[in-house]
Amino acid sequence: MKKRTVLWTRYGLLGLAAALAAVGVLRGEYLEVLQKAVRICLECIGIG
Repeated sequence: MKKRTVLWTRYGLLGLAAALAAVGVLRGEYLEVLQKAVRICLECIGIG
């Protein structure tokens, strides 16, 4: 592949990842992930 094509591909994927992360934050999905992480942590300790 040409160096320019590889560079555009990298920036394109980086932009897509940033856009999808922003959509997830706007939808509040990080709260669900945090709740699951807390539940898993409490189960590992033996409290939950």
